[in-house]
Amino acid sequence: MVVLNRIYTKTGDSGETALGNGTRVAKYSLRVESYGTVDEVNATVGLARLHASDPMDGQLAEIQNDLFDLGADLCRPDMARDKDAEYTPLRMVDAQVKRLETQIDSMNSALEPLRSFVLPGGSALAAHLHLCRTVTRRSERLVMELASLEEINPAAVQYLNRLSDWFFVASRIANDNGKADVLWVPGKNR
Repeated sequence: MVVLNRIYTKTGDSGETALGNGTRVAKYSLRVESYGTVDEVNATVGLARLHASDPMDGQLAEIQNDLFDLGADLCRPDMARDKDAEYTPLRMVDAQVKRLETQIDSMNSALEPLRSFVLPGGSALAAHLHLCRTVTRRSERLVMELASLEEINPAAVQYLNRLSDWFFVASRIANDNGKADVLWVPGKNR
């Protein structure tokens, strides 16, 4: 159980923070940037939820919880030492990725195929979901960069990749099942 009885600790005043295994690193380290951007995704999901109703609001709530799981996974380096940890570290699992895939397939079955790229916009919910999508893509790029240097849980990377797809398909659902999508018209304003 997490207990937060002091919000400020002053331990980060020197520009360092603690990872999940206690290691101190610079606050600008790639690992901290990676899970910090996952936290930013979560904040954008909170904004999207202001405009969502069920079942999408419930799905977004699940995603927010998953994003905390993902942050916990990313803040804990050295997966090879998980078995030696005082407690079993929280890691993303394939079932979380599969749940997103199932939801994407279900939402996408209600949509007509696209014949153009979609511009971010339409309804307020769709616009917020596009923001979620783009911040998720940035998060994925950072995690992939980290994965080029250190071992990262493959399910964490897969989750981020599916999540941006989820946000895209959900934005179309939020635009009257794609009927209110704002489509790109190449060269329209030349």
